[in-house]
Amino acid sequence: MIVAASNGNQLMAFRRLSVALALLCGLTADIAASFAEDRAIVLASTTATQDSGLLDHLLPIFRDRTGIDVRVIAQRADEVLNEARKGDADVVLMHARPQEEKFVAEGFAVKRFDVMYNDYVLIGPKSDPAGVKGKDIATALKAIEAKGAPFVTRGDRSGTHAAELALWIVAGIDIAAAKGAWYREAKEGMGAALEAARVANAYVLSDRGSWIAFKERGDLDIIVEGDKRLLNQYGVMLVNPEKFPSVKKELGQTFIDWLISPDGQAAIAGYRVDGQQLFFPNADKSAG
Repeated sequence: MIVAASNGNQLMAFRRLSVALALLCGLTADIAASFAEDRAIVLASTTATQDSGLLDHLLPIFRDRTGIDVRVIAQRADEVLNEARKGDADVVLMHARPQEEKFVAEGFAVKRFDVMYNDYVLIGPKSDPAGVKGKDIATALKAIEAKGAPFVTRGDRSGTHAAELALWIVAGIDIAAAKGAWYREAKEGMGAALEAARVANAYVLSDRGSWIAFKERGDLDIIVEGDKRLLNQYGVMLVNPEKFPSVKKELGQTFIDWLISPDGQAAIAGYRVDGQQLFFPNADKSAG
């Protein structure tokens, strides 16, 4: 009887210890998860940086350097800013400078920094029905409109769509009045717009990174490139923590500081697809 009682007490003690250990493990896991959450930021960015593979290249390097995780929301330019205007992001990375500068002026961001650039290219059929290969972008768009050559527009209020609309203005064309059956809206991302152009044997404005990443080119080729008006500048901004106290100011600024540092700039320059550099660092730490 004494032995049985002793065994019973030992069993009860073991069970209590097991429960205590389970609770401790659960508490440890909760603490670890909470710490991981505290060491993570949300980056709202346009689809070009995500679809090109650049963020998949940069973010692991940044995490190795700092221990900070970056969670990405990749959307159109207007959607990116809408997320940030609600305080649902810590940092914004995009390529629509007028909208970025307005965002800062409205007090939603602290400061804007140039980070990198690539460029836009006019893609079209190798047969070049508008006869614009090698021309400047304004001349090319005038000819496309005059001949009614098929043209695919993103039509989705993205940064690329905004750039395209600005280029029609540069060409002296009111595209809202001039568009007809020849001007076709994809209403989707860059990959879908390129595919639509391939199927329709049409012209389309693309950022170079998306073009390089687009493999099923069919009869498409670069028709116009190198025009200084095709520069595609990227900027990065910290969402204003005074307006949104939930913004992780220190962690977000650490990410920005790294992007514009020599280490971050080298990481950007080092990203290549099929041996081609997609983005070119040009951080200006004094930018506003």
